[in-house]
Amino acid sequence: MFVTTHWSVVLSARRNDTTRAHDALERLCRTYWYPLYAFVRRQGKSKEDAEDLTQEFFARLLQKDYLQAVSREKGRFRTFLLVALKRFLANDWDRSRAQKRGGGRRPLSLDTDLAEKRYRIEPADTLTADRIYERRWALTLIETAMADVRAEYLAAGKPDEFERLKSFLTADRNAIPYAELAASLGQNEGALRVAVHRLRKRFRERFRGEIAHTVASPEDIEAEVRHLMNALAA
Repeated sequence: MFVTTHWSVVLSARRNDTTRAHDALERLCRTYWYPLYAFVRRQGKSKEDAEDLTQEFFARLLQKDYLQAVSREKGRFRTFLLVALKRFLANDWDRSRAQKRGGGRRPLSLDTDLAEKRYRIEPADTLTADRIYERRWALTLIETAMADVRAEYLAAGKPDEFERLKSFLTADRNAIPYAELAASLGQNEGALRVAVHRLRKRFRERFRGEIAHTVASPEDIEAEVRHLMNALAA
């Protein structure tokens, strides 16, 4: 079952089924483009240059010859992507800068106006480009998992329940005021505990599922969880 996750598809299918590998890689890129944009901005590039460079990087990454260069030794998609981006910036900035702005290939539709708003609220001085990349990668995983769970509750006709309980996803279990919350909602405390437990469990499952899409094997998931939690704590 694990071989169906996105990064493992890229690693296993890139030589024999490049269409499948390309589709999996494109989906990963669409999900995780903002950490790369933030990294480029932290390098001192303008909004316009960061947009052009990010798009050109993806255009080259999604070429078949880039897939051939991927190896299982790269391990995590997060690591591979940052190494590839650094190499691109070091080797290709002059050539990319010589292109007419906006004239390069733009394989992904990126909301860079929203990205710029997000970037402007990043810590101004405390994070290096590498650290902001790691932190934004972790937050993107959380946001994606959260959106997936929200969609599940919406499909089940329970959007209000999700909105009421989502603030307890990251709360310490012993710190949740179940009795007060149940009274305010007019709900049985036991039923509320079950609902919160179910939501937290489902979020953990979706979060770990998103991580699985970015690592090469199931054995990498726990280490990646620890790494990303440390990135957030830092």
